[in-house]
Amino acid sequence: MSTTDRFVIVGAGLAGARAAQTLREEGFAGGIVVLGDEPERPYERPPLSKGLLTGGAEPDSVFVHDAGWYAAHDVDLRTATRAVAVDRAARTVRLADGEQLRYGKLLLATGATPRDLAVPGGHLAGVLRLRTLADSRRIGAALVDGARVVIVGAGWIGLEVAAAARHRGVTVDVVETAALPLRRVLGDEIARVFADLHRDHGVTFHFGAEVHEIRGTDRVSSVRLADGTELPADAVVVAVGVRPNTELATAAGLAVENGIHVDASLRTADPDVHAAGDVANAYHPVLRRRLRVEHWANALHGGPAAARAMLGQPVSYDDLPYFYTDQYELGMEYVGHAPPGATDRVVVRGDLAKREFIAFWTAGGRVLAGMNVNVWDVVPEIRRLVTAAHPVDLDRLADPDVPLADLLPAEPPAERRAG
Repeated sequence: MSTTDRFVIVGAGLAGARAAQTLREEGFAGGIVVLGDEPERPYERPPLSKGLLTGGAEPDSVFVHDAGWYAAHDVDLRTATRAVAVDRAARTVRLADGEQLRYGKLLLATGATPRDLAVPGGHLAGVLRLRTLADSRRIGAALVDGARVVIVGAGWIGLEVAAAARHRGVTVDVVETAALPLRRVLGDEIARVFADLHRDHGVTFHFGAEVHEIRGTDRVSSVRLADGTELPADAVVVAVGVRPNTELATAAGLAVENGIHVDASLRTADPDVHAAGDVANAYHPVLRRRLRVEHWANALHGGPAAARAMLGQPVSYDDLPYFYTDQYELGMEYVGHAPPGATDRVVVRGDLAKREFIAFWTAGGRVLAGMNVNVWDVVPEIRRLVTAAHPVDLDRLADPDVPLADLLPAEPPAERRAG
């Protein structure tokens, strides 16, 4: 086998593992090398802030494939292995130990890294971040009954960790610079639902607040806010977002801006190099804009899409952004994309107080995104409303007595025949 028949995947997360799986399913008989800098085989990340922290998920349930899958499918999985450079002219990936891997096609699925909190004391033991399986284990070890945890950042990860901590009897303070959790994403009305949910479960919020210093000798003992408030802490979880791991792409001369620029087939300007998952800033053919999506579904579906494109198949990756969360008794799914400032009306269908509703972010009568909270089996309808080419009647959209199906555009004939 020529080394030009080898496909190299840098990144052994969900996107990389699913890409390798799809290559084999599509009949690719060449070599596949998957490089991951963590010691574990590929795993899924949602349980790290959900079931693993609450104790509801079995430890082995996070892995994408069983341990023997890679050898059985002739996939050369190399864990604890770091790629340090890509030479596009030579079509090689250089590893930290000096080995040069020649590739025919290359997939960059390098993911993202949690952002640091640049304050004094940020280096102390007990200051934790959540990205890897090892991170989740460290946080889980800190969530013991009676412990005191300060979470910096009230985004999705911060709130999920807060819910898991309260489930395990931990005292939780959440520090957030904004006036509400998730305000930038959801807006005030829906953000209050999440604030009230966590308050009802004993979380203390500190909104409009900034961390001035993390205190302790060798280990964290408290967090001091800019206004002088001091919060006792046995552990601090920093959840202030992530940055895409674009270093390899930048050094290789690929276009990078908030991720690696790829087209709708997840291909860079170099036809032999693709990118998928958190690191890809892809053109979305339905939304007609670039998006970098950090959620599980993007890795789940983006890896296979990139694999098919690497095989020369026609690919237009048009899956709508989708994510979900589980916090206490609240379950939620979100479909679509409503960037800050794009919405002129949020339509609520259901009961906010009971936390059983669907919220729709709209602009000019068109649905940009929808979020179902404790209302199930509606994601297909929400997807069709988002992709509809015409406005809907927003008053009827808000009326729970009007079936969502009555608001949908007519299915095209081919779609009707397929059903």
